[in-house]
Amino acid sequence: MALPSKASPDRATFSILVAMSGCHMLNDIMQSLLPSLYPLLKQNYALDFAQIGLLTMAFQITASLMQPVVGLVTDRWPMPYSLPVGMTSTLFGLILLAHAHNYPLLVVAACFVGLGSAVFHPESSRVARLASGGRHGFAQSLFQLGGNAGTAIGPLLAAFIVLPFGQSSIAWFAAIALLGIVILSWSGRWYAAHRKAHAGRPAASRTLPLPRGKVLWALAILILLTATKNVYLASLSSYYTFFVIDKFALTVREAQLMLFLFLGAAAVGTFAGGPIGDKLGARFVIWFSILGVIPFALMLPYANLPMTGLLTVVIGLVLASAFPAIVVFAQELLPGRVGLVGGIFFGFAFGAGGLGAAFLGNFADTRGIEFVYRVASYLPLLGLATIFLPRLKR
Repeated sequence: MALPSKASPDRATFSILVAMSGCHMLNDIMQSLLPSLYPLLKQNYALDFAQIGLLTMAFQITASLMQPVVGLVTDRWPMPYSLPVGMTSTLFGLILLAHAHNYPLLVVAACFVGLGSAVFHPESSRVARLASGGRHGFAQSLFQLGGNAGTAIGPLLAAFIVLPFGQSSIAWFAAIALLGIVILSWSGRWYAAHRKAHAGRPAASRTLPLPRGKVLWALAILILLTATKNVYLASLSSYYTFFVIDKFALTVREAQLMLFLFLGAAAVGTFAGGPIGDKLGARFVIWFSILGVIPFALMLPYANLPMTGLLTVVIGLVLASAFPAIVVFAQELLPGRVGLVGGIFFGFAFGAGGLGAAFLGNFADTRGIEFVYRVASYLPLLGLATIFLPRLKR
């Protein structure tokens, strides 16, 4: 693989964007294995829904707590070769997950996978922005498309590989982690060469585009939107298989295919959101996503099986389009702090989803899984806080 020599919007730079997107896919395939295996783990270890929620929380809170720290540190001291190190942590977590013999070891394995995510997301988001050629929305969408595609593929691999061959077959996915380590090592060389080539240039301006108070207020709104979106998505990704099995008497494999429809639609929505934001503005995309999803979310708990499949596709498509726009909007609010923004929003996405999964798991044990979906259907209404987002000069 040839090493691109300059960071310009040409084919060589596009290859870095593709590499980051591809590694995001590999990373999230491995991460999505955990929630996809919940029915198997529930049976193998006699877990209740609260324990499943705590397992999700251990995985996602590890990433949430570490990502902003990693982003803050690498904003000041960039580490081009931290990316393959993070993938190595994920590799170790997968092997431990394959051979865990008790619940505490499952939790430890989940933490190692979460740590890999914490290292991967801030720096890979920075590399994607450096390689964007100024098309920040497109770069962020392409980068996140890889992640969403990986999240969608994970349940299929779980359904057709891990479920038939058992928990120990998770170790087979170590080959994916090794491929990611090779590609990220190559990308790290490009990143290091880019830094060396631009060492004489003045540092990017860190001047805020708005008064500090308004910036903090806008960030608080974006964090609320991220929390709302990801708690709702956690209710789908963590418990959706149980919901359709309980309500429609589907098999585990049929339920995994339903989950794939939702996650695949989310991948398409993610890719569409960034380029639209480049043309019409990130604020417009956020508004469209929030308002567009509300009626479908409210209908979902009461729909029949065909309509449930259709609604989840629409919800995934519309709701996921907001996240690239949210990240780009935050990057414009905090110029020169790409790693911190990536850490906060990718990390907070994991953390909010993890806390929501644990909270909803307790409700599922005490009130039933359908009750959880009725409550969660109102969460997108909090997205109306978008009205308070300021307008930025484009």
